[in-house]
Amino acid sequence: MRGEMSYYHDRSGLEADGVLHLKDGRYALLEFKLSTSEIDKAAQHLLQIEQLIKNHNEKEKQNPLRLPDLKMIITGSQYGLKRQDGVYVIPIGCLKD
Repeated sequence: MRGEMSYYHDRSGLEADGVLHLKDGRYALLEFKLSTSEIDKAAQHLLQIEQLIKNHNEKEKQNPLRLPDLKMIITGSQYGLKRQDGVYVIPIGCLKD
């Protein structure tokens, strides 16, 4: 499954460090944080972007945008988990071959 990477930044300053677009239309929002103390803030950013899309879809019912299929924070931590808000926290070491 090949894909393309981009990033998201809007005029209000909301951003995601990475957006992974797969060829079948699915996509993931990514944040990269070295410190675990930044995880809550990173998750909040990802959830805000998802909420913007939901708000758009409420207003534009004829042209809805796809919601992110995955919201993930990549960290320097040792342990991975799925948070209660649906955001995954993944140690960078899990991404090696």
